[in-house]
Amino acid sequence: MNYQDTAQQIINKIGGKGNILSLFHCITRLRFLLKDNDKADRAALEALDGVIGVNISGDQYQLIIGNDVAPLCDALLAKLPGVSATSAAQSGKRRNPVSVVLEGLSSIFSPIIPAIAGAGILKGVLALMVAMHWLETSNQTYQILLAISDGVFYFMPLALAFSAAGKFGANPYVAVALAAALFHPAIQTLFKSGAPVHFMSLPVPTVNYASTVIPILLAVWLLSRVEKLIDRIMPGVLKTMFVPLLSLVIVTPITLIAIGPLGIFAGNALSSGIIWLVENAGIVAGVVVGGTLSMIIITGMHYVLVPIMINNISTMGFDPFKILFYVANLGQAGAAFGVFLRARDKKLKSLALSTSFSAVMGITEPAMYGINIRYKRPFAAALIGGACGGGFAMAMGVKTYAFALSGLPGLPALVGPTFMWALVSIAISFVCAAVVTVVLGFEESVVAGVSPMPVARSEEKLFAPVSGELKPLNSLSDPVFADEIFGKGIAIYPTSGELRSPVNGTVESLFETHHALALQSDTGAEILIHIGIDTVKLGGKHFTSHITAGQNVEVGDLLVSFDLAALQAADIDPSVIVVVTNSEQYGDISPVKVNGDVASRDAFLTLTASAA
Repeated sequence: MNYQDTAQQIINKIGGKGNILSLFHCITRLRFLLKDNDKADRAALEALDGVIGVNISGDQYQLIIGNDVAPLCDALLAKLPGVSATSAAQSGKRRNPVSVVLEGLSSIFSPIIPAIAGAGILKGVLALMVAMHWLETSNQTYQILLAISDGVFYFMPLALAFSAAGKFGANPYVAVALAAALFHPAIQTLFKSGAPVHFMSLPVPTVNYASTVIPILLAVWLLSRVEKLIDRIMPGVLKTMFVPLLSLVIVTPITLIAIGPLGIFAGNALSSGIIWLVENAGIVAGVVVGGTLSMIIITGMHYVLVPIMINNISTMGFDPFKILFYVANLGQAGAAFGVFLRARDKKLKSLALSTSFSAVMGITEPAMYGINIRYKRPFAAALIGGACGGGFAMAMGVKTYAFALSGLPGLPALVGPTFMWALVSIAISFVCAAVVTVVLGFEESVVAGVSPMPVARSEEKLFAPVSGELKPLNSLSDPVFADEIFGKGIAIYPTSGELRSPVNGTVESLFETHHALALQSDTGAEILIHIGIDTVKLGGKHFTSHITAGQNVEVGDLLVSFDLAALQAADIDPSVIVVVTNSEQYGDISPVKVNGDVASRDAFLTLTASAA
């Protein structure tokens, strides 16, 4: 993926820079807040290379990207000066309070999930090593590894303070200073003394803030408000010193006296509610939540459960609900695997198998959006698998002992007395989803929201778009074209600066810089034409377009004019590259002649239809 090109196309198709208020990303999704969702061209965005799917959750306009989400988000933000990477711009737009809370939790927890997931896996591995008597808890190596695995959980308020400050608009270092005060030995000594603790005659409840979640989120939110208030009234020359000083002196005692104890109470109440649900609704809770969790994940509401699960693991040593994320993910993986087993189309089988593997590893969006939702019945099968696995897990009282990615890499987090039942529940979810998918079947030729791919029906000839000298692709300096990554074709070193249509067909897309375009012929050939090597860096200079996307063209119609002399003067290879991007649908693609000169509009490529 060319991140810069894709980023620009996303901006264009999502309504332009002026329509974007904020942007951040989670593990696999770009999460936009737009002024007007209706300005975004959903179909065009879904058709972009690298975009797996589009989802609208509350106020959020989400693009599912996959593993390339972080660099693509960076490329977008570089093109969007003034757009916040963590919080919505103040536009006066009324927002759904539930959406605000969900977006806030998502943007706060997403940056720290890699740390707690990595540490959680190590925590699970340690538990396994102790259970197998490979390591004693008194061993010094164990103690050091325990510190590595448990450090981020013990000092969770510090990590959350920094992340939440970015969301709420507080100074992140002042927020960390606030969190650090809660752990200071002087405070801990007062709490451990057993005597009543007071601050200016006000009672300070004895609270252990290690591994807590909710108190610091409330405290940093208050800090952001206090900082802004003091900043407005403080003279400019005194702000650097006195804004953080007064903010800490005001907010820290309020946290110790009221906010901290209130947050602990709220966290314990939520945890108790989940424990009550598991103990009293058991199988029913597992079936309902396990069978609907994938839909909850689509809306983003699962982020409400993240702080509760982390709090449970930190305070009780386990969480009884996290296993449902595992069974939901393995349900998606099983459904995609069922598509692999039943599908006849080789490309679909390959895609289903690869996305099933990603889902097994804990990344479900490629399987969910790329396969299961598009074919509908596999998605229903995934929900059924999640319900079966979830019901079994709750019936057996499966617990999770560390926070980790909900896939095979996170299995060590399940190590404990219920480990074997956890493995069985995951297997049930995967197998049920796969079997139901195979039994229900699906319509291969119809994909929701996507037109069937054109199939080569007969032999076709492409006509030279420019006059010049023929060059094989493997002679080009660009390895993407030289290695035929985009497909088979040929290049022409031009003698003129007029690019003409090689087919009768339609202009599918035109790069903003006009140096590249895509055509689809009337008989189904998908053709990419690229003028010059590395010409994207010119930003459209020396190129003039005579077409628009969606326009019908005939052989010989003028597509793009380019200044050949200027490209040569800039020491740029001006070779015109013609590639058939759906080469796999043809039995053979061969040049009419391998080398020599060709005149514009001469037949120069032969596309032979696949055998029936």
